[in-house]
Amino acid sequence: MAGSSYGTLFTVTTWGESHGPAIGVVIDGCPAGIPLSAEQIQVFLDRRKPGQSRFSTARKEADQVQILSGVFHGKTTGTPLSLLVPNTDQRSHDYSRIKDCYRPGHADYTFDAKYGFRDYRGGGRTSGRETIGRVAAGAVASLLLEELGIHLTTYTRSIGPVQVPASTYDYSCIHKNSLYMPNLEYAQAAEDYLKTCMEQQDSAGGVIECVITGLPAGIGEPVFEKLDARLAQAILSIGAVKGIEIGDGFAASASLGSSNNDAFYIEGNEVCKRTNHSGGVLGGLSDGSPLVLRAAVKPTPSISQPQQTVTNDGQDTTLIVTGRHDPIIVPRAVVVVESMAAITIADLLMTNMTSQMEHLKKFYK
Repeated sequence: MAGSSYGTLFTVTTWGESHGPAIGVVIDGCPAGIPLSAEQIQVFLDRRKPGQSRFSTARKEADQVQILSGVFHGKTTGTPLSLLVPNTDQRSHDYSRIKDCYRPGHADYTFDAKYGFRDYRGGGRTSGRETIGRVAAGAVASLLLEELGIHLTTYTRSIGPVQVPASTYDYSCIHKNSLYMPNLEYAQAAEDYLKTCMEQQDSAGGVIECVITGLPAGIGEPVFEKLDARLAQAILSIGAVKGIEIGDGFAASASLGSSNNDAFYIEGNEVCKRTNHSGGVLGGLSDGSPLVLRAAVKPTPSISQPQQTVTNDGQDTTLIVTGRHDPIIVPRAVVVVESMAAITIADLLMTNMTSQMEHLKKFYK
């Protein structure tokens, strides 16, 4: 199976299945000397683990990370980091009814079409548990970025029709509600909406927003490795993400050049912008402004309503999905979006070191 690795210099390879013995990740290219402990990684994993609220799956997993290599005396060694998280609460029998048919909205059919074989237990590699490796790697990338003064703030912007207006954002509220919304009043409204969805045996989607500050201008590679192109690849590789926008995104298509352009001005010795419609990216390179991206997440496809489908031998049938499933993916995916953004930025910062001869002189002289 190709496609399980991401990155050029800071490279991440995830492995494992939802109902296998463990899930994990190998990180290659991490610089030596970064203080790192399992406890620091665990903080990130705890943000995505199941059972945080009534709005997440009832599967009970501690998601305790183990560092197998790449750390000595509390610091990274520069050699590959190998991180492992055991699976402890698999219920493979919950999936025995769907082994011969295709769940609507899932990758069952497309995996069969590609490989002629699939691991039907929890979706195998297509399960949301694959993101454990991404989050563990994102924790390491975030610690690297913190050393450089680069910070990521990520939260739920909307759930279904409930959207938090940007003018009411209060970042101190993000970790005070189970939906990770930056406004407690709107978080309550979203909870009420989700309760209705659950009563109707349905699910909901939403939008995750990530803001990156402290990023210097000039990060990214022109043409095929643009900053926004790399972020799009990273975010769209997350299961259930169906769209991404940066800055004004699709709204820019209805704007005018005179209002969409961000005016420049000088403050001290720095070039600044009066607005940030571009979302911190111009010509595929960071412009020094906060980078703002949003990811659109579809509703959880596993619902308890009867759905029409087909069997793998070509028969029409009706399916009711049973088992333990999130009525909404968004809250647990917040840290996944943040992690993939952090991994991308860390990788591009490293490749940027060769963009000017002066950078090499500073490093080697």
